[in-house]
Amino acid sequence: MSASHPRPTSAFHVPNTDPLVTDRLVAALDVQAANPGVRRLREWAHAHLGARPGERVLDVGSGTGSETLVLAAAVAPDGAATGIEPHPGLRAVAEQRAAGSGHPGHPGRPVRFLDGDALALPLPDGESDVVWCERVLQHLTDPARAVAEMARVLRPGGRVALLDTDWATFVLHPAAPEVRPALATVAQATAATPDAGRRLTGWLTAAGLTVDHVGADVLLHDPRTVSWPIVRGLATAARARGLITEEQGDRLHADLAAAAEQEAFHLSVTIFAAVAHRPG
Repeated sequence: MSASHPRPTSAFHVPNTDPLVTDRLVAALDVQAANPGVRRLREWAHAHLGARPGERVLDVGSGTGSETLVLAAAVAPDGAATGIEPHPGLRAVAEQRAAGSGHPGHPGRPVRFLDGDALALPLPDGESDVVWCERVLQHLTDPARAVAEMARVLRPGGRVALLDTDWATFVLHPAAPEVRPALATVAQATAATPDAGRRLTGWLTAAGLTVDHVGADVLLHDPRTVSWPIVRGLATAARARGLITEEQGDRLHADLAAAAEQEAFHLSVTIFAAVAHRPG
């Protein structure tokens, strides 16, 4: 795939076979996976989802495959795990990690990763016992349709877990009061559906599913390990949009750097989760 033929369903998955781009995506996903808030919310969702041996599980937007492997281990030895991932670079990384994970699933039906679109899942109706979809819906222009697709591939009684970010909860401190609205605008522009987190339960019920559990946690960045290129990129984007001046951007950088040295830096966003089942 080339940049001239982007998948219309996801800004995150703009097709790009450049290894450097893939490496940046993988690094970002790995950092997020190690974040305590993300780990807690994942553990909460897996506990309520309750994947069991012998079940068929689906990970929509599987990325590096980290949660596909968690699900595969839960359904082993006779279950099957499938990850759907449209980005070829991420899919290749997931396949490599699965091969060396020690949890390849059933010998006859190993963990598999397929190219596919969340709006048209390449599975028949009622194929899956469990569906997992994490931080994907925010990147879609029609997330409700994607949730309806997940409901379609669930068997009656099957369960689904959705986890997603709500970018209106983004906080970066310290930032001058006159700069904060610009940063909020830029942060929300990173997603096609920036308020995905708060809309999970509505999408699930609209798809005919019954919501059983709702949770949330905070992706809080450690000031000692924060990605400064990302932080600088927010200010750069705000300047490019004419939302702040160059002087305001320089002051923001200086204030944030000083705060980090004093352990007074704060960067966070809230992630919400919902677990539901298909009646029947």
